[in-house]
Amino acid sequence: MAAGSVTVYSNAVLLMGEATFDLSADTYAYVLCTSSYTPDADTDATYADVSSAELTTGGGYTSGGTTLTGTTWTQSSNTLTFDAADISYTSSTLTAKYIVVARVASTTLASTDKLLCYADLNSGGGSVSSSNGTFAITWNASGLFTVTHSP
Repeated sequence: MAAGSVTVYSNAVLLMGEATFDLSADTYAYVLCTSSYTPDADTDATYADVSSAELTTGGGYTSGGTTLTGTTWTQSSNTLTFDAADISYTSSTLTAKYIVVARVASTTLASTDKLLCYADLNSGGGSVSSSNGTFAITWNASGLFTVTHSP
């Protein structure tokens, strides 16, 4: 399934400006969340804000964050792009509503780790599921998100 539009958390924008986030070098992890998570891009700031809605371990998913692979931060003219590899769980039985990406400050995702962005996996309504099949998340071909500036 294609990930819906990605929303960058307000606190993440602040942390980018303060050079706390290094989108070209930091490690990022993602978690899958149930529909019990109600995203608030202005107030949610750390993994603790989403952890209670994360899927539990099972059906092919392991809770506590999975490293987001293939991350890149590139520039083309006046557009900067953050991208990552698509995600796939084969032979899985999962139901999720959101994917949330956070910066991993140490070796594993901790409650104080800062949130970067999230996407609604089904912008048309409910959650998405797999039943002993492939649960796939395909990012937009233009990247997770872009920043455009006017020189």
